[in-house]
Amino acid sequence: MQNSPEKNTATVAYLTLIGFLIALTMNAETKNAFARFHIRQALGIHVTFLALGYPIGYFDNWMISSAFYIFFIILWVYGFMGALNGEYKKVPLLGDFYQTLFKNL
Repeated sequence: MQNSPEKNTATVAYLTLIGFLIALTMNAETKNAFARFHIRQALGIHVTFLALGYPIGYFDNWMISSAFYIFFIILWVYGFMGALNGEYKKVPLLGDFYQTLFKNL
């Protein structure tokens, strides 16, 4: 898959929650399966980060915080690289969950 609108939409989805919203509107008319796959993965990563980040912050321990950030950086890079390479690669551990949870997107 060369540089295509679907690939661009998929990569934009990983760039913050604003990028997710932009990608969602970019894919509103075409409803491309590749873009939808990565939009669901990106939304899952963003929502999980926000949902777990707040309670993790209460631990006030650099080891827990560092592990949390490293885990989500790895998930984000894995998903982003899959979108750049034009591959349907689910993020480790949570990819299947994200696909079923956000199946309506």
